[in-house]
Amino acid sequence: MIRLGLRENRTAFAPGEAISGAVLWEFSERKRLFEVRLVWSTKGKGTEDAATVAVQAMDATKPADTGTFSFTAPDAPHSFDGTLIALVWAVECVVEPGDEFQRIEIVIAPGAREIVLPKIEQPGKGLPFKSR
Repeated sequence: MIRLGLRENRTAFAPGEAISGAVLWEFSERKRLFEVRLVWSTKGKGTEDAATVAVQAMDATKPADTGTFSFTAPDAPHSFDGTLIALVWAVECVVEPGDEFQRIEIVIAPGAREIVLPKIEQPGKGLPFKSR
């Protein structure tokens, strides 16, 4: 069993701010991998991309304990939401072997606010299209 939490339940951060929290665990067997990751991924139409930006290994030598983690919100890419694609940041806790996994989606952008991309009208569907 794992429980992942962010300090003050905060889920929006400006670049350069600390993203910190804790993990509580109770394991019945030794784990090969136990880490917290700062990741981003795209979702929507087209090819989806993803990247792991930072990793902090947790010490699971005790079968039950609490560990803390801290990352610095990177300068880019920024969280955004558009009509066709979105970029989402998350803090994930991964434990192997086993299927234990926790994920908290967060925002990383200037002013700690997700960038909302405006909808662009397609030619013939609203705005007139002018050719040169």
